[in-house]
Amino acid sequence: MSNLVVIGFDDDTSAFEMRAELAKMQKEYLIEMEDVVVVTKDENDKVKLHQAVNLTASGAVGGSFWGMLIGFLFLNPLAGAAVGAGAGALSGKLADIGINDKFMKDLGESFKPGTSALCVLVRKATPDKVLEGLKQFKGKVIQTSLTKDKEDELRQVLEG
Repeated sequence: MSNLVVIGFDDDTSAFEMRAELAKMQKEYLIEMEDVVVVTKDENDKVKLHQAVNLTASGAVGGSFWGMLIGFLFLNPLAGAAVGAGAGALSGKLADIGINDKFMKDLGESFKPGTSALCVLVRKATPDKVLEGLKQFKGKVIQTSLTKDKEDELRQVLEG
């Protein structure tokens, strides 16, 4: 079962830095993330979700490949690629995997302008090593689905 962790920051860059650190830990097999999204609120009160994976772009690439392949069967690979790219981009845009976008946008509405949060859906982790790597960050735990003990441990590391 995956656990949701939401950490808030008083600036708009720390969440991106923590996401980069978590991605590095994932390459070292210390954590396995299902989804990781940075939520920012700019000076104009606009909430933006910064997904780690652009589903629209990846859908377009996959769709154009399959469309071109099917297009070869009908002797028109360019038309097939164009139709496939459009269909793939549309399906990628409509797909919502991981953390619910509406939840993150609603959460972002409560932020002050110029702040950010990191939303992480953790599948597996080596908690002691991950927490050690996150000591450099100072944020506030907004919400988790962790056990009380694990949440308190995370709060101690991030909030001092």
